[in-house]
Amino acid sequence: MPIEEIKNIIDYGIIGLLGLLSFFTFAFAIERVLYYRSVKLSSYHNKTALELDLSKHLATIASIGSNAPYIGLLGTVLAIILTFYIVGEQQDTINPGEIMKHLALALKATAAGLFVAIPATVIYNALLAKTDTILARWEIRQEQQGNTDA
Repeated sequence: MPIEEIKNIIDYGIIGLLGLLSFFTFAFAIERVLYYRSVKLSSYHNKTALELDLSKHLATIASIGSNAPYIGLLGTVLAIILTFYIVGEQQDTINPGEIMKHLALALKATAAGLFVAIPATVIYNALLAKTDTILARWEIRQEQQGNTDA
């Protein structure tokens, strides 16, 4: 397989996967915000059922935030390996500027991973805080109604 094809697979595969994960993060975040705005606490008589509904997709968002940097790092490592291979092929005419260009481009995968992970982590923390707030409101409501199932 030609080197240029391998480079494209690394670039588009890693960046594409990170783009897809970013899309999922924002789609799940929008879905959760809309759900949190419309949740009717009066329809829940069991705290566990409410917790399950409130925490839907939160683990996925947390996993994306945790793993996106590693996916980006994988892309960087693969691109650096490819750079070393290219340098090894050109032993007679090693150009330091060309090496630096390839290494700089390799780091874009790490940057993309961080670009996905940071918003995902912020979104997860914000949604988790909102979940805790809604659960606290439900517990207060249950205490006011004299229910001890909370």
